[in-house]
Amino acid sequence: MRRVTDAERRRDTRRKIQLGGLIIKAGLADEEPAVILGLLTAARRVLGGQQAAVSRQHWKELGDQAFGPGE
Repeated sequence: MRRVTDAERRRDTRRKIQLGGLIIKAGLADEEPAVILGLLTAARRVLGGQQAAVSRQHWKELGDQAFGPGE
C-alpha cells in the first residue's frame, strides 16, 4: 500500500477547504449535505450530456460574476 506524503495530504486538505469555501460563497452552507450532493450530482449529469459546453460556459459566467472583480 502506497503511503501518502505530508505534501500530498496538505494539497488534499487545501483542495477540500477550497471546495467547502465555494459551497459557503454560493450561499448553500445551511443546506443539508444530501441536498448539496444532489445538486452536484445533477450538475455532473448535465456536464456529461450533449449541451455540456453551453452549460459549462453559462455556469462559468455566473461563477465569474459571483467571484466579482479581482477574485
